[in-house]
Amino acid sequence: MSLIVFPAIDLKAGQVVRLAEGDMDRATVYGDDPAAQAMLFAEAGAGHLHVVDLDGAFAGESRNGDAVRAIVGRFPGHVQLGGGIRTPQSVEGWFAAGVARVVIGTAALENPQFVRDMAAAFPGGIVVAVDARDGMVATKGWADVSTTSAVDLARRFEDAGVAALLFTDVGRDGLLKGCNVEATVDLARAVSIPVIASGGVKGIAEIHVLALHNRDGIEGVITGRALYDGRLDLAAALSVAAAA
Repeated sequence: MSLIVFPAIDLKAGQVVRLAEGDMDRATVYGDDPAAQAMLFAEAGAGHLHVVDLDGAFAGESRNGDAVRAIVGRFPGHVQLGGGIRTPQSVEGWFAAGVARVVIGTAALENPQFVRDMAAAFPGGIVVAVDARDGMVATKGWADVSTTSAVDLARRFEDAGVAALLFTDVGRDGLLKGCNVEATVDLARAVSIPVIASGGVKGIAEIHVLALHNRDGIEGVITGRALYDGRLDLAAALSVAAAA
């Protein structure tokens, strides 16, 4: 299967935003109609979408539910959702609402059994977020840095039945510094679980390089600010990903 390109929609107070390094005080607003943005991505050819409830990530529970439901209602493809999903009830609720995959971050570090239980209950539907700053796992909206390495966290879920690992280099996210391809590939090679790359993608060249590492276990790539700033054309990215 070719590399999946996930355009990102990050939600803050119902608006489409991008943060710099996960800092809520460094948000750039790109629109106030998330569902319309989702449709623009669909019209460019996207079959997958990555949505993050930023307020939820910090609060520990959904804060942009209406916006997420509006996106799911209009986007014709698969929606992957993260941000504040830390209870069985929230996981079940989002699958019932039509979300294709749920991303679990903070709870994966604090309660690995929760991830295992959800992966068993929803086969193919659970993604574990491995958010790292200088190689160490960051949690609670990236506000806290743990003493657990990204690779160690990933390996805990080798036999858990999770669909993928979403690896983000927090220090690059939203800065257009370039995706940390080396660390992403290293993680993919260290585990048998497919890995999705995220954080800092700035152009088509990285899409091509990541697509070439599809055989190493890189399943997909998430891109946000580069699309919104016009540095990356989504249709071109999808074409490059499919051709590699």
